[in-house]
Amino acid sequence: MSSDQPGPGSPDDPFAKPPGNPYGNPPPGDGGPYGQGGPHGAPPPGDGGFGQDPYGRGPQDPFGGDPYPGGPQGPGPGPDPLAGMPPLAPAGRRIFARIVDVVVVLIPGYLLEWAVVGMQDGSDVNWGRSAVGGVFTAGIGFFYEWLMTRSTGQTLGKRAMGLRTAMLADGDIPTSNAAALRAAVLWVPVFCCYCVWFLLIGITVAFDKPYKQGLHDKAAKTVVVQVV
Repeated sequence: MSSDQPGPGSPDDPFAKPPGNPYGNPPPGDGGPYGQGGPHGAPPPGDGGFGQDPYGRGPQDPFGGDPYPGGPQGPGPGPDPLAGMPPLAPAGRRIFARIVDVVVVLIPGYLLEWAVVGMQDGSDVNWGRSAVGGVFTAGIGFFYEWLMTRSTGQTLGKRAMGLRTAMLADGDIPTSNAAALRAAVLWVPVFCCYCVWFLLIGITVAFDKPYKQGLHDKAAKTVVVQVV
């Protein structure tokens, strides 16, 4: 045997090396032919599996719940049209103001009715008096409400109670068209259902949220506010 051959147990003895991968060792951190975590590679940072937000924002409710209880549920409400405006008129003061306005309208209406129909009795006369009185009351009420509202936003009743009518959008005095529409919705039905109509108006003012609008306010997009 030649002296150039390594002896048994020598570090260079090919039969003394421990068995290993014939293709060499994998690079550090590589746990298999496809890397750690399975054949598709390691999951991206922040991926915790089922129930995790794919954008790394933390645990998500797999059933669609809000991951941030108590947080906003969507876009918030738009700007309040009453921001910067005086406070809304209390329902009680509005009712008293309307009583004053009704009295103001009824006095000339009754006088005109008496002048046209007179003081005669009889069923036909009474029916005619009611019809004429309704027409006069509705007409006088419309022009009274329209002209005063478009001028200052105040009827005599509202002025006495410290109230005024304003546009919902910006708080300005109602335009002529808005004032006319408001007056028409308020007074024209008086011709056929006087007491019932004003009762319905009062109920809507008392219970409407959030602007305490009567049917006439909703039609004209107005509110009644306190004068401060």
